[in-house]
Amino acid sequence: MLKLNLLEETRYEKVPVKIYPDDSEASIAIAHRVAKLIKDKQQNNQTTVLGLATGVSPIKVYKELIRLHKEEGLSFSNVVTFNLDEYYPIQPDAEQSYVRFMKQNLFDHVDIDMANVNIPDGTLAQEDIADFCLAYEQKINSYGGIDLQILGIGRTGHIGFNEPGSAPNSGTRLVTLNDLTRRDASKDFGGKDNVPKKAITMGIGTIFKAREIILMAWNEKKASIIKKAVEGGISTDVPATYLQMSANTEFVIDEDAAVELTRFNLPWLVKDCQWTDILIKKAVIWLAKTLQKPILKLTENDYNTNGMSQLATEFGPVYNINIRIFNNIQHTITGWPGGKFNADDSQRPERALPQVKSSIVFSPHPDDDVISMGGTFIRLADQGHDVHVAYQTSGNTAVWDDDALRYIEFSIDFAKSTGQDVTYLTDLYASTTAFVKSKQPNQSDTKELKTIKGLIRKGEAVAGARLSGLRDENIHFMDLPFYDGSKVEKNYSYEADIQQTMALLQKVKPHQIFAAGDFADPHGTHKICFEIILEALTRLRKTEAWTKDCWLWLYRGAWHEFEIHEIEMAVPLSPQEVERKRLAIFKHQSQKDIPVFPGDDAREFWVRAEDRTRETARLYNELGLAEYEAIEAFVKWKFD
Repeated sequence: MLKLNLLEETRYEKVPVKIYPDDSEASIAIAHRVAKLIKDKQQNNQTTVLGLATGVSPIKVYKELIRLHKEEGLSFSNVVTFNLDEYYPIQPDAEQSYVRFMKQNLFDHVDIDMANVNIPDGTLAQEDIADFCLAYEQKINSYGGIDLQILGIGRTGHIGFNEPGSAPNSGTRLVTLNDLTRRDASKDFGGKDNVPKKAITMGIGTIFKAREIILMAWNEKKASIIKKAVEGGISTDVPATYLQMSANTEFVIDEDAAVELTRFNLPWLVKDCQWTDILIKKAVIWLAKTLQKPILKLTENDYNTNGMSQLATEFGPVYNINIRIFNNIQHTITGWPGGKFNADDSQRPERALPQVKSSIVFSPHPDDDVISMGGTFIRLADQGHDVHVAYQTSGNTAVWDDDALRYIEFSIDFAKSTGQDVTYLTDLYASTTAFVKSKQPNQSDTKELKTIKGLIRKGEAVAGARLSGLRDENIHFMDLPFYDGSKVEKNYSYEADIQQTMALLQKVKPHQIFAAGDFADPHGTHKICFEIILEALTRLRKTEAWTKDCWLWLYRGAWHEFEIHEIEMAVPLSPQEVERKRLAIFKHQSQKDIPVFPGDDAREFWVRAEDRTRETARLYNELGLAEYEAIEAFVKWKFD
C-alpha cells in the first residue's frame, strides 16, 4: 500500500527523485555512495571511473570525501576521473578555472594520482580542439566508460555545458555558452563581459553512457528548473529532460529544490491532504486563478473536476469555503501598516496600539527600502510613526568606477573654486585612474575607492529616505563588516555584525521591524542580512522585555514577490504614492539605467518595483477584491 501511495504521489515525475532535508545531508549520502563504489572496486582490484562536476552543488560532496580519506582511510589510488567541462579559453591557474577548482576542493587533499585526472584543456589552440575532444571520448572508452557520473544543473537546464539546443547523442565538443549561464557566472569573473563565451564539455551522449548518474540540486533557486527537468516533456529547450530516457539516473535534491514538484506544490492533485488553513487558502486561490474566476464564483463542480473533491467533501459546502478564503484575503488589506488607532484590530494585520509605533526598516543595500516597500515606508512616516531606516551594507561594490572618478573630479573643481589646496585630490585622482585602468576582474577596490563608492550610495540613500519623510537622526548607516570581511576570510565569524545589530535594536526598541525576505537575491546579501537580524532578535528575546511586543515583517520586491496565499499584510498604494515612491527610487542615481549587478531582470529597478506591485494588485482584483493601483505585500515572521 505504501508503495502504491508513493507511486500515486510521484505520478507526475518521470525520473526517480530522492529528497533530503538539506544539502549537507544529501551531499554526505552521495559521498558515501561514491566511497562504497570505490571500496567495492578496490576489493576486486578494479579501477573506479568517476565523472565529476564543478560549481557550488558538489562542494560538500567533495568535502565529505576528503573527510572520509583523512579520517576513515578512503583511498583514491584506484580512481580515474573525467571532469564534465571547462571554460574556453582559460588558463589552468586562473581563479575561475575548473582545474584550480578541482585541486582546491578535492585533488590536493586526497591520494589520487594526478596522472589519472582528466579535465578538458582550456588552453588549446582552437584548431586542436576537435582532436582533443575525440581523444577525450576515446580515453573514457578505454577505461570501459564512466562508473558514476555526478551532475549539477544550470538554470537553463544545462548538464555539463550542454546548453538548450544540444542533441541527445552529442559528444565532447566546444560549445557557445547561453547568456543566462554567463550571467550566472558573472560574479566569479567580475562581470559578464569577462566570462568566456565558450566552453569544452562532455556531450549528453557521453553522459548517458555512464553506468550510474546522480544529478544534484540545492535551494529554491533551482526549484523551477527541477520541476521542468523532472515533470516536463523531453525537450531540447531543457537538456536535463533527456535524463528521463535513462534507466540509470537519480535526481538527489534538498527540500527547497523540491518545492515546485507537484506533490509538494499542488498536493491535492496527487493524494488526499491534511487540509491546514494555509493549504486550503493556497488551493482555493490556485483554483480561482486556474479557472480565471473570482473566488466567490467558484462552484462545487469546479472543485470536483479539478482535484479538490476531498476539500469540498470534508469542509463544504464550497460557498462557505469561498467566503472564508475571500474574507481572509480581504483582511490582509490595510492602509494603516502601523495599525489604525481607535479601530477594531481583530481583523487587521497590525495592532491598533500603541498609537505611535517605533518602526525600523532594515535595508540590505542602500536602495532596498524604497524599491521594495517605498510606499509603505512613506505611509508609516506620513501617519506619524517614529520610523527609522538601517542600511546594513555600504553597497559600494555596485557603483561603476567611472562614477567614482566623476565624484573626485567634482571635488577637485569645487576645491579649486573655493581656493583650497587640491594636491591630495589630484594625487588621489591620478592613483585611482591608474588603478582602474589596470584593474583585473574581481579585484578588490582600493580603500579610497571603496570609501568614495560608499559615500555615493550613502548620499543617495539619505536623499531617498528624506523624500520618504524621515528625519536625519533616524537614518542609520551600519556598514556591517561582513560585506567586506567575508570576501577575504574563509571562515568568517558574523559575531561583530550580530552585536552591532543588537545594539541598534536596543537603542530603537521597535514595535515593528521590516526586513528583506527576498532570498532570491543572486548575491546572497539579503539572506545574510536577514540571518544577522534574526540571530540578534533571538538573543534579545531571551532578556529584553520589549521584544515580546516586537513584530517582524518580511518584504520582497526587488527580485520577486510573495505568492498571494502567503501574504499577511497587503498595503495598497494610490497613483500619487506610486509616483512618490518612484521619485525616492530615482534618488539612487548610481543604480539608474544599467546597474552593476542587474540580475536576470533587464528592467530598471523602479520599473520592476512598479510592475510587481501592480501585478499583486491585479491578482487581488481578479480574485474578486477591490481594484487598486498597486499593492506592497508582507509576511509576518513566526518565532518559535
